[in-house]
Amino acid sequence: MNKISLIIKREYITRVKKKSFVIMSIVGPLLFSLMIILPTWFASMDNTEEMNIAVVDQTNKYDQQIEDTEYIKFLWLKSSNKETLSTEYKEQGYDAYIVIHDDLLKTPDAINIYSDAQITMDVKRHISRNLEDFLEKEKLESYQIDGLDAIIEDVHNVDIDIKTIKLGDDGSEKESSTEITMVFGIIFALMVYMFVLMYGTQVMRGVMEEKTNRIVEVIISSVKPFQLMMGKIIGIAMVALTQFLIWVILSFGVASVLSSVFLDGAMPQNSQVEMVQGMNTEMDQAQTTEFADSLTKVFEKIDLSTLVYSLFAFMYLFIGGYLLYASLFAAIGAAVDSETDSQQFVLPIIMPLILSMYVVMGVFKNPGSDLAFWFSMIPFTSPVVMMARIPFEPPLWEVILSMVILTASFIFTTWFAGRIYRVGILMYGKKISYKELWKWFRYSSK
Repeated sequence: MNKISLIIKREYITRVKKKSFVIMSIVGPLLFSLMIILPTWFASMDNTEEMNIAVVDQTNKYDQQIEDTEYIKFLWLKSSNKETLSTEYKEQGYDAYIVIHDDLLKTPDAINIYSDAQITMDVKRHISRNLEDFLEKEKLESYQIDGLDAIIEDVHNVDIDIKTIKLGDDGSEKESSTEITMVFGIIFALMVYMFVLMYGTQVMRGVMEEKTNRIVEVIISSVKPFQLMMGKIIGIAMVALTQFLIWVILSFGVASVLSSVFLDGAMPQNSQVEMVQGMNTEMDQAQTTEFADSLTKVFEKIDLSTLVYSLFAFMYLFIGGYLLYASLFAAIGAAVDSETDSQQFVLPIIMPLILSMYVVMGVFKNPGSDLAFWFSMIPFTSPVVMMARIPFEPPLWEVILSMVILTASFIFTTWFAGRIYRVGILMYGKKISYKELWKWFRYSSK
């Protein structure tokens, strides 16, 4: 046991001191934040490129019905100018031109836009939306119903906000959020998938590196192969947990900063506004208050007990899933001499892990379905699938059963991989097949 602890210490200290570990520990939370923020930010960015678009309405029906925007200007021309536009629109200062050649109610595709560059979706959407609004209004007027506009506006003025209330065992009520629950499920499932795959393959590469460098021959003279394998697996697991804890602490640090800056009551209102305006001078006080209110609601809907429960489940499912996969990766690393040779064995192992990410999409639609249940019991998929179900609070017996099956499975795979590892670690220059691995497994130790 003392030898295993020495190997664990060596693996842990060596990897924690690497620059890549330090960089990823700091950059990791930032990358996750950017993955969430950047898509929303990019989607909200407006096109600020100025455009002049000429419009030729051959029906004389839609004159001035496409409104100008801050950056897009529409200039309405007579039909007689259409022929010259195709060759001279650039010289006349236009970036594109539109031709409406028939009644759009009768022929919806009777409108074309011409340009030597691809027109963006925002420009097409703006044009179609304006014309559709005009045609809708014209069509409603054709019914000749008094006050129809007011009726339509009243009908459209309906907004339903469904609140989800979580009932406690004592009958207490707390507002929750399905959206936030799904976000937590996605994040935790993705982290289990990423950590298991990333650090499991690190075990394989570490074993292969020591084998190809012939370092393992020196190590095996002092420790048993199984002790070396377990020391490496546990040592790298501790590295992964250390990095995860750093990410959690940094993430909570970022959340604390946001809450102290934006949430009501964290500091005087004037200080809040001044700090936010210092970060973004274009954000006015109304926008600041709205953002603070929305952020407050998000934090209020986070159930602390569910979050702690999810963190505990993550630790257990990650450790179980990691030990399950890492032992198999270690056996592969011991069996082959190069990473190229390992591909035929790696793919069948990681396929269930990849499949589990697809199953997660079905879990969010129905976390209590048979699909979700069985894939959260199968040990090769349960670390990811059960982690996605945890925020939806499945029955406790299902969680316990999944953990028990996972525990029994990684004990078996560790024993199975250890029998292959002890033979393969000293085997060089031999082309390995599944049949050969089975022979190694059956080979009894002397």
